[in-house]
Amino acid sequence: MENWRLIPLLRASGTMQMAIDQWLLEQHRLGKHPPTLRFYTWASPTISLGYHQRRWPASWQQLSWRDMPIELVRRPTGGRAVLHQGDLTYMVVTSELMGKRLDVYQKICEFLIEGWRSLGINLHYGTAGRGYIHNPNCFSTATGADLVTAEGYKLIGSAQLRRGKAILQHGSIRLEADAQLFTQVFGEAAVPINLPFTQQGNSLIQTVVDALTKAATDCFGVELEEQPFSNEEWQSILAQQI
Repeated sequence: MENWRLIPLLRASGTMQMAIDQWLLEQHRLGKHPPTLRFYTWASPTISLGYHQRRWPASWQQLSWRDMPIELVRRPTGGRAVLHQGDLTYMVVTSELMGKRLDVYQKICEFLIEGWRSLGINLHYGTAGRGYIHNPNCFSTATGADLVTAEGYKLIGSAQLRRGKAILQHGSIRLEADAQLFTQVFGEAAVPINLPFTQQGNSLIQTVVDALTKAATDCFGVELEEQPFSNEEWQSILAQQI
């Protein structure tokens, strides 16, 4: 059975989280790092732009929430803008997955579907056509790479990057988004979701992380070894930002 690395839940700035994801992909591509699963949250509200996204409202440069400026970062992956606030992000780095891009998306997303099913929510893939690219808001439509509840709520939006045989896929899982902030950013109301949980905050996040971690071991057929970043790894991650 293959061993994957599980990095403990990490809260950091958007800039740092994107640097970590890029570092993990590059290390794996070079054969220096095993396949990896990690979950993370954002230290402050952040908008992540798709790597090729060139259109977004100029007002996003001056946004703030609860007296905190909203960080604007660019993802290494494609897609459109995602507002990270009250969400949980997953990341998978792996390789050797064959097939078309959508097939690989769905192979990786299998653990998300199974994990959420264990929590009482059934998800299916979106059906949006190519017209979605004209909307800067990732969560306004759901493509075949996104996961939607039975009520039509887009719960998880994912994006992917390939470097040779190495694949980075990460995605935002909406848990406790602030509806007023969502409207402020995108100019449209967020579709409400009713999660079958009494937990909130860190307790809710841990419940989801535990379910998805278990599902990953089953779906990928791997052993997950939890291992935080070493001091040397942190130095390497920080060095690539200079």
